[in-house]
Amino acid sequence: MTSLHGLFVPLVTPFTADGAVEPAALERHAHAVLDAGATGLVALGTTAEPSALTAFERARVLDICAGVAADRDAPLIACAGGNATAESVRAIAELARPVAAVLAVVPYYVRPSEEGVIAHFTQLAAVSPAPVLVYDVPHRTGRPLSGSTLIRLANTPNIAGFKHAVGGIDAASVELMAAHTPATVLSGDDRFASALLALGAHGAILAAANIAPREYADLIEAWHAGDVTRARAIGDSLDALGAALFAEPNPTVIKAVLAERGQISSAAVRLPMLPASSTATRTALMASEAASISRV
Repeated sequence: MTSLHGLFVPLVTPFTADGAVEPAALERHAHAVLDAGATGLVALGTTAEPSALTAFERARVLDICAGVAADRDAPLIACAGGNATAESVRAIAELARPVAAVLAVVPYYVRPSEEGVIAHFTQLAAVSPAPVLVYDVPHRTGRPLSGSTLIRLANTPNIAGFKHAVGGIDAASVELMAAHTPATVLSGDDRFASALLALGAHGAILAAANIAPREYADLIEAWHAGDVTRARAIGDSLDALGAALFAEPNPTVIKAVLAERGQISSAAVRLPMLPASSTATRTALMASEAASISRV
């Protein structure tokens, strides 16, 4: 099985000023984050605005990301599935591209029991052509998971691990890391990535790495090398950036910064998202410059 350790960047979907998907910009950006030290890519994560894309556009985005990953011999994680088990099973079973892992979110809105969550992922794992990563993000799903549930999922066949994004380091986080399961744990919280890496996380899936891939790759490398002093310094230097990029709904500020830098042609997002404010954009640009300068 392909190693899922390191930095994976959940790519934005660049749009033209009139709102069309811009394939060439997505391809360039995917290459750029890999050039900067990212281990792999994530296609159609929340940062990609998948719910605002048509089925054709989602397939096109996946094709582009898969093509770059193949060219660069880099692992690709694809997001699939939703809050209905039968539909999620169909979507995952019909993935048209080979991927290193499938990232599937804990069923949202319906708030199933934890036993229901385990049954859901057991069915997904049974049909998935690639190992499954459980996306645990309770502030979006409304369904927090206990440490014991995470550990049971970690020991389920064909579940590779977790994108762990619980909004901090809670008791379940500590219990999962202390259990030393065979699962891969990737931090999904930009501001808490350094803390989870300190507890032993294997890497991260971080939206902010669209802006600072080299710095976040260095953060992971420092923790894995056991260079605690360096890791803490990098984590400290990135905290203001993580806060600034999420001051308004993701990925609005990230796209605004990329556009201001000339890395994508437009900061356009699709409703119900609105473009980032000039204040949020300016603050994030200053934070990104400060983080970059501190790493020189």
